[in-house]
Amino acid sequence: MTIAAPICSALSVPEEPLPGTAAAAPGYVCLEVPSGWGRDVLDGTALGTELAAELSVRADRAGVRVLFIRRPGRDVERPARTVLIARTEPGGTWCERLEITEPAELLDVVPRVVAGPAPGLGSAVTDPIVLVCAHGKRDQCCAVQGRPIAAALAEQFGDTVWECSHTGGHRFAPSMILLPTGYTYGRLDAAHSADAVRAAVAGEVYLPGLRGRSTWTAAGQVAEIAVRELDAAGSEVAPGIDTVTVDEAAAPIVRHRDGRTWRVDVEEHELPPRPASCGAAPKPVRPVIASKVTAL
Repeated sequence: MTIAAPICSALSVPEEPLPGTAAAAPGYVCLEVPSGWGRDVLDGTALGTELAAELSVRADRAGVRVLFIRRPGRDVERPARTVLIARTEPGGTWCERLEITEPAELLDVVPRVVAGPAPGLGSAVTDPIVLVCAHGKRDQCCAVQGRPIAAALAEQFGDTVWECSHTGGHRFAPSMILLPTGYTYGRLDAAHSADAVRAAVAGEVYLPGLRGRSTWTAAGQVAEIAVRELDAAGSEVAPGIDTVTVDEAAAPIVRHRDGRTWRVDVEEHELPPRPASCGAAPKPVRPVIASKVTAL
């Protein structure tokens, strides 16, 4: 009898930390594609080789991440496709929703998703958008664990919830991104995922399961979370979404809007090898952790 290998999300716990594992992306372009996802959204499977290649170039140039989205339960094809665009920077977050009839229209949309005011390409989105990774072609953990979470959240939060393509880090499934802030979560069940969404609706950051804000690099994500977790120690770091910002010029400096500042020393650890995806060969894991938080 053949014994199935453990899935990658089971092999990543308990010692692999979540902070610092969100994919870095200051901007997002999310295209509704109900079916036909390939292993990579821009591998040509869904959009054709030529369009996918040009979109990849423009997205890299603009510093944005392209995701596919669909309604939980595999929505049917329709003539118009929803597009969500967003920026994640503190103090400058925005999200807009528009519809296109041809994916090639994204070639003009992607370069507009840059820092600054919303471009006015569509209608403003005020409620948090919930993206739950359910990209089974990329990794079975995302499909098996993500789809039930997306379905449960859709029952509570309606049309703000979408299944999405690969968010980065299959081994942290189920994985969820909240737009426009880019706060990314992992290993949350349906109840705690709902708590994270409710916190975002209230303008607050939910700490359990938080992988980081995709605005920052891994070091910046770790630094922000380390400072926010000081709240549990009585330092009164407010849970507001834009309460703190991160300066990554040197050692990460976290600045509170009330003037307080912290330097966060970070270092890289090495954990025993494990697969990054189901069926992949094990590789060393090197998480970034906060070694010291110093009030300045």
